[in-house]
Amino acid sequence: MIVARIFLCFIVCVLSSGAPSAASDKGVPENWTVRQAVNFALANSPDSKVALLRIAAAQAASDQAHSSFYPKLDVSAAYGRTNNPMYSFGNILNQGVFDSSINFNDPGTTDNLNMSTSLQYRLYNGGHDQAGLKAAQAEEALTQAQQVAIHSRLSFEVVRAFFTIAQAEETVHARLSATKAIEASLTVAQARYDAGDLLKTDLLNLEVQKSTAEENLIQARHGLDLAKRGFLNLLGLKQREVAIVQGTTCKQKVPQQISYDKRPELRSMDAMITAAEARVRQARSGYFPTADAFGSYQIDKGYKNENSSGNSWMAGVKVNYTLFDGKRTAAEVVRAETRLSEIKEQKHKMELAFNLELERASLGLEEARKRQQVTEKRVELARESARLSRERFVEGVILSSDLIDVENRLTDALVHHTRARAARRIAVADLRRTCGMGQFQEQIESCD
Repeated sequence: MIVARIFLCFIVCVLSSGAPSAASDKGVPENWTVRQAVNFALANSPDSKVALLRIAAAQAASDQAHSSFYPKLDVSAAYGRTNNPMYSFGNILNQGVFDSSINFNDPGTTDNLNMSTSLQYRLYNGGHDQAGLKAAQAEEALTQAQQVAIHSRLSFEVVRAFFTIAQAEETVHARLSATKAIEASLTVAQARYDAGDLLKTDLLNLEVQKSTAEENLIQARHGLDLAKRGFLNLLGLKQREVAIVQGTTCKQKVPQQISYDKRPELRSMDAMITAAEARVRQARSGYFPTADAFGSYQIDKGYKNENSSGNSWMAGVKVNYTLFDGKRTAAEVVRAETRLSEIKEQKHKMELAFNLELERASLGLEEARKRQQVTEKRVELARESARLSRERFVEGVILSSDLIDVENRLTDALVHHTRARAARRIAVADLRRTCGMGQFQEQIESCD
């Protein structure tokens, strides 16, 4: 019987452990487009989830600050029994059963059931609560702006990782083509060598070049694997197969207006400044008096003295003003004002950094565009040169060293062109980020 229970528990554990892996595959496409990758990262990345939790915490803090504007209502109940003269005599008075026969020094044993409710409302506190609410609302706006900033950075990193994979795949393809070309030339060289039309040195040169091409291919494939691992890490996924769709990759539009005014980081700094100004006002409220309205209703009931009972109420207004607090309020004001000045300087520093970042992104895009044009022409010329050189090698017109040089130039041209294409797409994405734009905020994007 015990063995059967252990076996049953084992089966349940196995089934339950298998459930999360199946659930984790839900919503994960087999072939990624760049837009799908960005949307998936924004929904599933740990950074996005942490930002949402911070927003929820800021909203709770705002609700907490808003509670200061409501009255406070308390209800209490207590039962006690005593022979202490002071408390016993107080019970007698509260229950309304005092008479002249009671001895003040020894009123005897009494009991009392006390039930009371009290209401308190702060009429004025120098704007402390209003400033606290404004600060909490500004901090809530701060967390929302920070979430947008996190999404902006995360979207760019996903786009860059996606095109890095595309670049790595094209590099692997170029290295593989170079290897196949060398193998084909080596086959021709072997036939010429067997026919006595080629030196042993030329054949060995091609074999060495084949080994070099295979080594470059191994390195390219390793780079592709690393790019895929980084891509999965951004998406919040563990190790799995990655396949991207390049044929339907949407081309991101270059921003028409080059400005950093829409950056979410600036909105977050504005929210920090608003919160800091509210904290200054909150600190200055210590110079002002406070005023409270209060009221209570109390029921006292005794069972020892013939079920005696008495009801009472109290209401009033209380004003309090601190004449001296050891300069605590003044220190809090200075501290709050210093924090405000610090945040303003941080914003100025951020604006300078964003201006430089924007200039770099603009220049980077221009450089990438020119590089793509140059490398495209270079690939066209290198392909034609390689085609002619292969034909001439078959005819025995050129040496193997000349063919190797031509093949290397073609491979280098293909790799550089691949890098230039990826660099231009990444540069566009970076410029959109520095302008405070989403990577795919337009409703319609042009596609390859």
